[in-house]
Formats: sequence, C-alpha cells, structure tokens
Amino acid sequence: MEMHLLCVAVCIIGGLLMSRVAKKLSLPAVTAYLITGLLLGPFCIGRLNIAGFGFQSLVQVEEFSILSQAALGFIAFAIGNEFRLDQLKKMGNQAITIGILQAVITTFVVDVALITLHIINPHILSLPSAITLGAIAAATAPAATLMVVRQYKADGPLTKLLLLVVAIDDAVGLVLFSASFGIARALEQGSVSIIGIIVEPIVEIVLSLVLGAVMGFLLYWLERFFNSRSKRLALSTSFVLLTVGLSMLEFKIGPVNCSFSLLLVCMMTGTVFCNICDFSEELMERVDRWTAPLNILFFVISGAELNLAIFGNPMVPLVGIIFIIFRSLGKYFGADVSCRMTHCDEKITKNLGITLLPQAGVALGMAQTASLLSDGATVRNVVLFAVLVYELVGPMLTKQALMRAGEINPDEKTSARVANQTK
Repeated sequence: MEMHLLCVAVCIIGGLLMSRVAKKLSLPAVTAYLITGLLLGPFCIGRLNIAGFGFQSLVQVEEFSILSQAALGFIAFAIGNEFRLDQLKKMGNQAITIGILQAVITTFVVDVALITLHIINPHILSLPSAITLGAIAAATAPAATLMVVRQYKADGPLTKLLLLVVAIDDAVGLVLFSASFGIARALEQGSVSIIGIIVEPIVEIVLSLVLGAVMGFLLYWLERFFNSRSKRLALSTSFVLLTVGLSMLEFKIGPVNCSFSLLLVCMMTGTVFCNICDFSEELMERVDRWTAPLNILFFVISGAELNLAIFGNPMVPLVGIIFIIFRSLGKYFGADVSCRMTHCDEKITKNLGITLLPQAGVALGMAQTASLLSDGATVRNVVLFAVLVYELVGPMLTKQALMRAGEINPDEKTSARVANQTK
C-alpha cells in the first residue's frame, strides 16, 4: 500500500515539474501531465522496475483506475455547472443543434472512409469494425477541454458554447455508438437486437439524467444544514464521490441491461445544483481548488495507460492515421456547417471544430466494449493510437483556437473573465 502512495506522490510532483517545462514551450499543462504519464509508464521508466517510481505494467496502471473515475466525476460536475439557465436561454438551441449535427457528420465521414478501406482490402479492417470506429469518432474528451479553459481562464462566446457542446456530445456519442455497435454485432451474428440498438442506449441516458437530477436536488437539500464553508466543501466532494459510485452500478430489468453514464450523471448533478443553489459559484471555486491534485493525477494516469506496444502491428498506425485524418475533417467541417446553420459568429464558426478534437476516456470505454467483435483488438488499438495523438496535440490546438477567438489573454497573467467584463 505504501508503494501506491509513493507512486501517487511521484505522479503529482512529476506532473507539476513537467508543467513548468511545458510553460516555457507555451504548451498547455494537460500535455505536460500526459507526457509525464508516458515517461512514468510501463514502456519507459516503469521498465526499470523500481517499486513506487513509475508503473511497471498496464495492470498496475489499472489499479489506479478508481482515482481516474473519481477525477472524471469532478470534471463532469464542473462542466454541469456551465449549464446555467441564463446560458441555456442564450445558446441552448445552438448548442443542441451543433452537438448533434457535428457528431453525426463526423460518424458519417469516418464510416465512409473506413468502409472504403474495407472494400479495397477486407483483410485490413472488417466491416463491423469500420462501422464501430465511425461511431467512436463522434466522442470528444471533456476533461482536456475543461483543463485548458481553466488554465488559461478562457471566457467568451466560443468557450461557453464549447463547454455546452462537449457535454451534449457525450449523450449523442452514446446513442451513435450503441446503434452502430448493435449493427456491427448483427452483421457478425446474423441477427438484429432492437433492445441493444435502440432501447438500452435510451434507457441509459434517461436513467443517468434522472439519477443526476435526484443527486443534484439532494445535494442542495443537505447543503442547507451547514453554514461552514469547510463543511459544505466536505459535503460536496463526498457527494460527488457518492454519485460516481452510484453511476457504476449495473442491473437488469427483464431482457434490458440497465447502466449509467458517469459523465451524464455527474453533469446533470452539477447542472441541477448550480441552478437551484444561490451559493453554488463560491462552492464550485472551492471544489475546483481542492480537486487540482486529483486532476493532475487523472491525466498522468491517462498518459501511463497509453499502450505503445500497438506500434508493433504496422496496420494499426495505418488505420489510425486514416481514422485521425477523417475524424478531424468530420469534426471541423461538421462544426462549421452546424455553426453556419445556427448563425454563429464567424470566430466561433472558424474555431469550434478545432476545439472538439481531443479524445480520451469516453472513446476508450467504447473501444473496450467493441473488443467483443471478432477483430475488436484492432478497434481498441486504433483508438489507443488516436488517443495518443489527440491527447498530446489536442490541448495545444484548443489553446490556439481559443486565442484566435480572442478568449485567452496572451500574457496568461490576468483573467480573461475580468477582461471580458470590462469590454
């Protein structure tokens, strides 16, 4: 157990030190944390087999997954805080339209590219895997996006719309993946499961939103019994952990497998809480400060999880490059088309697609499910390759897009929120 504590300390301190190097190179701190994870992972320092200093195997990295889940819960809770009624009234319709349309366009573009590759050479990628990868392409990583926004204190129309779209993207991606994976399984097994394609994803979304709403109301009700800031902070952090734990439960109702989306549950909890609690802003700021080390640990562990052994199969980088190119095109032009349809400002139209490129935990979770396919290992390795590229490059591209939109202060010393309020 003491080795686990030592490893946690090394991850956080290493991430912090690497962030200083990243600052000199004008790179986001998220990128520094991911690189730290790669260095401490089983393919670099971990190979030295020094207990407590790095991860010696991917199995050991998996032992820390509960910390990653907890961090993801806090990140989703913070994103839910952006869904305030005044914001939804201003750009709710835009966010919903863009969130749905860009995800569908991305899936279509990647599907066409990978199905074409299958037709050219069926031995490289099967048709079920091509269809599944198209749906996985729709997923966007909310964690990296939020961390870039926080680090540079980004604020403005693009930032506000981006956080709403990223949250909606999770629900849309879940539906697209469930439907595509159901079709892929039907192609392999010769039978179609309406329950798996339609019913279960809808049930998951509904259950997640209901549980999140209940937890949001319950958190507010309990917070009223305390006036101390420290006790309210303790209750809030404990409640997010409780919500994360509940969202991991699974059960069956007849033939339907019922489960929850951790991201949707925690986002909904944050949304309900921030809209009914008059002191939520102050409390969220305190929670953000408390969870800073946990967020660093989340990205360091994410970096350590990246399996560099995938490069042993030359086909994986080939399919991965095609996946990355066409997913990037789908996200960029999907966002561009949907922004023009909803009459967004030109700065938003030109830059939103770039900010949607980061991809991580949600996509990896989908890839894990896709491993049930006959060549599911290929799907997982392609997604791992794409995540490796997107997580290292995506945060930097997000920063540049927000700077072009004028929503990040170039000197990084003053708050963009203050600057925007004085305009």
